[in-house]
Amino acid sequence: MSAQKGEVTLLLERVASGDRSAEDALIQQVYLELHRIATARLRRERVVHTLQPTALVHEVYLRLCGSGQIACLDRAHFFRLAARLMRRILVDYARQRNAEKRGDGHSPVALDDVIAVSPEQCSDSLEVNALLDRLAEFSPRQASVVELRYFGGLTDEEIASAIGKNVRTVRRDWAMARAWFRQQMKQG
Repeated sequence: MSAQKGEVTLLLERVASGDRSAEDALIQQVYLELHRIATARLRRERVVHTLQPTALVHEVYLRLCGSGQIACLDRAHFFRLAARLMRRILVDYARQRNAEKRGDGHSPVALDDVIAVSPEQCSDSLEVNALLDRLAEFSPRQASVVELRYFGGLTDEEIASAIGKNVRTVRRDWAMARAWFRQQMKQG
């Protein structure tokens, strides 16, 4: 069975069993991919965003592996959790920044290139997060696709692998979720 498992999955199993040497090997295996995802995600944030990709990756990795109680089943599960943590970190960061400024109104939210956004917008992540929570109430899979794509920077193929569906289903879910987001943005 372990011959079929990827290197990251095997390292995750070793880390879960308490092998401290596997942690160093794991970070070497996943760091570049996490950094790519963080860079892509932060490109969608406002221009003057002060959080850097490296800091975001370090925060995600510390939250995932820092407790010593990593509970990831495989590579896909690890990156799903990483995407969810990036979302939480960016939302927390946006909340903190908004608390400092005390809101200057609402503006459109960028969801890939679907909706245009002004560079000075501060609440991208907060608005997307609120809409994503609403979407998850009636379509958890579509919400997962949006989360993995928008916050995780994953491709359709990577998302399909992560959620156990085919690429056509992922693309259909993405199209439906985008349409729903557009409708919600027009109403709000």
